[in-house]
Amino acid sequence: MKSIFAKAVVAALALGFATEAMAEEWNVSVWGKRRAFTEHVEKLAELVSEKTNGEFTMNISYGGLSKNKENLDGISIGAFEMAQFCAGYHADKNPTITVLELPFLGVNTLEEEVAVSNAVYATEAAKKDLARWNAMLLMPSPMPQYNIVGTGEPRDTLDKMNGMRVRATGGIGQAFKAIGAVPTSVTATEAYNALESGVVDTVAFAQHAHFAYRTIDQATWWSANLNPGTVNCPVVVNIDAYEGLSDANREALDSSIGEAMDYYIQNYGKTLTKWDQVLAEKNVTKVMLSEDEIAKFKAAAADPIREAWIAKMEAQGIPGQELYDLVIETLKKQRM
Repeated sequence: MKSIFAKAVVAALALGFATEAMAEEWNVSVWGKRRAFTEHVEKLAELVSEKTNGEFTMNISYGGLSKNKENLDGISIGAFEMAQFCAGYHADKNPTITVLELPFLGVNTLEEEVAVSNAVYATEAAKKDLARWNAMLLMPSPMPQYNIVGTGEPRDTLDKMNGMRVRATGGIGQAFKAIGAVPTSVTATEAYNALESGVVDTVAFAQHAHFAYRTIDQATWWSANLNPGTVNCPVVVNIDAYEGLSDANREALDSSIGEAMDYYIQNYGKTLTKWDQVLAEKNVTKVMLSEDEIAKFKAAAADPIREAWIAKMEAQGIPGQELYDLVIETLKKQRM
């Protein structure tokens, strides 16, 4: 009897260890708080858990694992398995995907932003670029065109923006610099205090971020049609962690990306609807720049910054012209 009992105990323990070995738990580093910008990550975790009956789970941490500007570094050393970051936070670490942050690319919808992002992410140049950090591009975090909120007199001409201190990163920051504004790359979580203390006069964000970081609470005006561009903030995974997944768990992850992105876009639509309501409630003035002012902005920023970016990339052995052309061609195909 003792022998039978012992064998039963060993079998039970072996089964327990096997079950434990099959289970997969990933840590995911994002920042701020849960908002429209992170809903695809939340949805992805939900779908993966459902498809694997809880055997593959994701623990999403909002700032508890890393600072937002250090998420790519964390991925590179395997501090966590998945993370979100923005290309403009460290353009030198991910130069290929900064093509998506060039000003005035002409991207009009979230669907178009997804299309151009996925096209660039799929290139060998981008894959090789991010592989330097042991990172694999998983999915974008599409955002509408950035616009600025500010206090005081509305900046409705380029002349009034000369000397304006603006929280803006990446290509958007370069665009404002081209017209004489003074961009600063304080992090999103620092934007409210920067605006409140007068470190900046204006803040450039997409709508969800003006909500999440409460910059709209201080605003007296909003540039409704400036549309200089947006930032590109991919979700990446550690390559070793991805390749270490079981076939079933990897399939659960891969097959959930499309559904997570669809959910993200649908949910973001609610944010845009809410935005107009909040502007009215808070008596925030909608500032519409004239077509002439927009044309002057494009002339000062779009072509010069694009050409300088392409030249810089080509000098580094990166196919800058090809990446830019891919974005434009993808936009044309998407609209057909």
